[in-house]
Amino acid sequence: MAMLAHLLGLLASWLGPLIIYLMKKDQAPYVRDQAAEALNFQITMFIGYVLAGILVIVFIGALLLPVVWILSLIFHIQAAMATNKGQKYRYPFAIRLIT
Repeated sequence: MAMLAHLLGLLASWLGPLIIYLMKKDQAPYVRDQAAEALNFQITMFIGYVLAGILVIVFIGALLLPVVWILSLIFHIQAAMATNKGQKYRYPFAIRLIT
């Protein structure tokens, strides 16, 4: 389930990790921790997408959007691989709002 929380971020943005977090928060501490981490990262990426979208007006955002997407993809894959091995994963650029 922890790996699924990270991978669902690619498909369902913040909604996938939120559902897993709410379903497992009282049952599995490891899954809750990783779902919270994935949710925090999705919130951070949402902020990045909004800022890049605003900056499209001055062209630099057009360059930032693919960078944000590629970083998101790389970190999701790293997180899924780590949790598949049972390791805790911490996203390097996540604002930790949910604990």
